[in-house]
This record gives sequence, structure tokens and C-alpha cells, in this order.
Amino acid sequence: SEDQTVRCWDVRTGQCLKALYNHTSGIRAVCFSLDGQTLASGSEDQIVRLWDVGTGECLQTLQEHSKGVWSVAFSPDGSTLASSSQDETIKLWDVNTGECLKTLRAERLYEGMNITGVTGLTQAQKATLKALGAVEYC
Repeated sequence: SEDQTVRCWDVRTGQCLKALYNHTSGIRAVCFSLDGQTLASGSEDQIVRLWDVGTGECLQTLQEHSKGVWSVAFSPDGSTLASSSQDETIKLWDVNTGECLKTLRAERLYEGMNITGVTGLTQAQKATLKALGAVEYC
């Protein structure tokens, strides 16, 4: 939610059972592990947190995204978590250690193209090329 909390609810009664605090911006994604013991949350604060559902304790803080996190999902065996972000990456995390195992990013059309000193382009065209992966060194 926008109030920076994850709330666990009893679906039968509508009662809030637990509120989990530690994010510093709105929460965009939550997911339970298959065994229901761990909850992952992703936030605009660029952080993924892993929570113990029973105690409400934050087990891991995963911080390698450079923009807001919009989705989280556990692997079927629960040992790996995937998170995706507005930074255009998917990160795979070791749930037990909090280590980022791999960062996945689709190659963009002009990835790595050096446009330093190029002439004949407007600033808008340069900005578009950079958004598609081009680089300009100052």
C-alpha cells in the first residue's frame, strides 16, 4: 500500500492480523512462499524484503535494484526469489543468504553504441538513442 506497510488479513473475518513495517515508500508487490512461512514484498524504495509470516520479523533486505520493485515471485522449491523492477532488470536472489545470484536484462536495440561527438542529431534524438542503450561519454 501507499502507507509503506504490508498487512496480513484473516480472509474470513476481515481482521488485520499483522502489519509489517520497514519500507520507506509504497509497496507494489507481495508474494507468499509455497509453504506460507515467508512473505516477500517489493517497494518503490527499490528494496525487496523477506518476512517471517509467523513473527513479522524482517529476515532479509535485498538491495540491488536502482528503481522501484514491481513484482516478486518464489521458485517452486522456495530457495530462490525473482524480483523485477522499473530499472529494466530481473534479479534472482538466494532466499537464505540474500545474495543476488544473477541479474537479467534484455539487450536494448542500441546497447553500447557510442554516440560521443556525433553530429546532426537533436537532443531529443540523442535521448531516445540513450534510452535504447546508446552511451555518450563526456
